[in-house]
Parts: sequence; structure tokens; C-alpha cells
Amino acid sequence: MKKHIAIIMDGNGRWAEAQGKKRVKGHERGAEVVREITTFCSNQKDIDRLTLYAFSTENWKRPKYEVDFLMKLLNSWLKKELPVYLENSVRFEAIGDISAFSNNLQNTIKDVQKKTAHCTGLVQSLALNYGSKNEIVRAVNSLIANNIEINEDSLDKALDVSQSVDILIRSGGEQRLSNYLLWQSAYAEIFFSDTLWPDFSTNELQSILKNFEQIHRRFGGL
Repeated sequence: MKKHIAIIMDGNGRWAEAQGKKRVKGHERGAEVVREITTFCSNQKDIDRLTLYAFSTENWKRPKYEVDFLMKLLNSWLKKELPVYLENSVRFEAIGDISAFSNNLQNTIKDVQKKTAHCTGLVQSLALNYGSKNEIVRAVNSLIANNIEINEDSLDKALDVSQSVDILIRSGGEQRLSNYLLWQSAYAEIFFSDTLWPDFSTNELQSILKNFEQIHRRFGGL
């Protein structure tokens, strides 16, 4: 069956600080790892969606210089990444509330989404200004506004991404979900890695995939 992999990419800042570098250098290296992991997943026939936690609704609490850098990095990275998306037939989409971003960044996000809309391979979702609680509230309000009965099926369809998560990975050594895809991960298999995101590799992902294949998923049954 096609798999949906979701990753909490944690550890960029700590990776940079451990090397005596500014935290932003960790984000730069982390962006390179995103490309490596996305390209790898695009070549796996049994993976059809990769959702990456890029910027949460809580990340606005970080120092302004770091937030500003992340916004600039995202804008330039998406522009540079477009040829890579097209080469690998990756369809890019953003989930979350991007209305909080600058018009320039919003336009870049929409432009890359439009130019990759025809791609038929992997779907790469970047969670941008995303929080699962916020997503659920927005979905409920949308159903109410459209006079649609609220039930599991209608709420599922109203979310930013409806596909259930099969594998949830968190790098960086922490063991928490951080308000990420809570609804979609109801029956996800969770893997916590001690590896800081800039050091995360396709080899480690392959190892996780092999371990996942050994799991008998019961979904509440026997």
C-alpha cells in the first residue's frame, strides 16, 4: 500500500551550536537534507506523500532574526527547488495558514504549487505556519460556515491534508508530537530518532522503513 510519511525535522539549531556556528547555519543544512529525503522518497513506488514540519504556529516565538532568516530561506529555497520538483515529478503543496506570511512569500508558495500541480509522483507537503489544533479549529469553522454536519468523515475532508499518516518520524532526540498532524496520526507508527536533522540520512530512513514493514498494524483489532 502507498505510504504517507510525516517528519518533525528537529535539531537544526542544536546541530549548528554544537559546531560553534550560528543557528541559521543549521537551517541551511537542514534544507539540503529536505532535498535529499524528498528525492529519495520520490523514487520509492510505495511512498506517495511526504509531509514535513517546516514552520509551526509556535515558531513565531523564536527570536525575530531567526524567524526573518527562515522566511528568506524558505522563499529562496522554493525558487531553487522548483527544477528539482519538476525533474522528479514531485507535486508541492503547503498546509497551514500561509496568510500570516509576506505577500512575496505567499506568491512564491502559490507559484510553485501551480507549476507542480501537474506532477503525478510524490506529493511533498510543507507544514507552514501549521499547528494541528489550529487546523482542526479552521476545519470545524469551515464546516459550520457551509452548514455541513460535523462528523468524522466531513471533518477529515475539511482538514488541510486528509490522508492518514502511516509513519511519523521525529529527529533530534525529543519524544513529543509538538501539535503536528494529531488527527491524521491517530494510528501512525511513531519513530523517534536521536539524530539531529542536519545529520539525518536516507540510510536511516531506509532502516525505519524496514522496521515499519515488520509491524503488524491492527488498528484496534487483533
